[in-house]
Amino acid sequence: MESNGDHPPSDPAAATSPVSSLPSTGARLLAFLGILIAGVCGGLIGYAFVDLQCEGDCTVQAGLGGLLGALIFGAGTGVVAVLALRAMNEWDTIKERDQGTPQ
Repeated sequence: MESNGDHPPSDPAAATSPVSSLPSTGARLLAFLGILIAGVCGGLIGYAFVDLQCEGDCTVQAGLGGLLGALIFGAGTGVVAVLALRAMNEWDTIKERDQGTPQ
């Protein structure tokens, strides 16, 4: 049963449930993909950095360099992504608040 503007909703729990402050699914997916891409790029840079400086069999060292690069780049991008998602949420909150007040 649909509710028009004259009658309260049939489900009282739906009327009192809090509004989610999560960013949109698309924004979260884009942030996740950005973190993955940065991790891969960091891994490649770390691997190449160690591989260029090492002579002989340096498989373990190059692998550790790649792993360390991936972790550093992924963590740094993760921090930036979280800050960007929080800023988007705050921006939306300010826009909604300003639209509710007369100008």
